[in-house]
Amino acid sequence: MAWHIEGTYFENCNCDMICPCTASGLTAPADNDRCNVALAFHVATGDVNGVDVGGLTVCVIADTPAVMSEGGWKVAILMDSAASAGQSEALGAVFGGQLGGPMQGLGALIGEVVGMESLDVAYADDGRRHTVRIGTAVDMSVEDFVSPQDPTGRGVRVSGVGFPADTLAAGRSTGSRIDAFGMTWDNTGKNSFSAPFAWSA
Repeated sequence: MAWHIEGTYFENCNCDMICPCTASGLTAPADNDRCNVALAFHVATGDVNGVDVGGLTVCVIADTPAVMSEGGWKVAILMDSAASAGQSEALGAVFGGQLGGPMQGLGALIGEVVGMESLDVAYADDGRRHTVRIGTAVDMSVEDFVSPQDPTGRGVRVSGVGFPADTLAAGRSTGSRIDAFGMTWDNTGKNSFSAPFAWSA
């Protein structure tokens, strides 16, 4: 059966600014020996094989080599505790790549899924500032860059990216602490991206 989800997403990694991994299509090395990244997806509306998954949040946490296309990623998935068993199964299949779509394309790069857990989630997005708190595992907030010389106020964009959306707003974390499945870091002040996203398969 076909599925479709859409909503907003943001991420924060330990690169200094405008992550070279994303800007190069995963071919240029990160600013550090390892890329430590967390991506939070809030599904505003969605249907997965007849299951309504709107209003739920999923977070993907990854520890990867500096050149992400080399593979061997260590990944964890945090699910929204507000999801029913059926909703968790449906979203787990989408974000695990079993149902096709963008996450399936990353499957060959993932060396180990270290865990999946359901936790309480608080997600907020005002179009420029984005925050998520997930149990005691994630406390992440970012703010998009907006130049004072930009009369439109749209902010700085990176286009032609493809995943998780074609055009991402660039920014910087105002606070970022991750502690999940042995992956622990603080990326405050480091790179962020955000965007609306729409996936289907």
